Amino acid sequence: MLILTRKKGESIKIGDEIEIFITEIKGDKVRIGISAPEHMKITRTELYLTVENNKEAVDKVDLLKVFQLTKNLYASNQEEKEEQDED
Repeated sequence: MLILTRKKGESIKIGDEIEIFITEIKGDKVRIGISAPEHMKITRTELYLTVENNKEAVDKVDLLKVFQLTKNLYASNQEEKEEQDED
């Protein structure tokens, strides 16, 4: 891990295509700007981890069970409609 100290207005280059700018410092918060090619994905770590966790959860879903539940709910709703129509 590389640790650098930067002041407001200074930047860091990563390779030829990425530059990270320090735009503002307020208390314990630092606002940064990132200049990178459009094809590069830039995501906050907490958002990245949420997406990854959701992918894992989706992989564990049994689609056949979901289909059966949906089918049962639809049938149940149809029966309720028919009963209401009879009243």
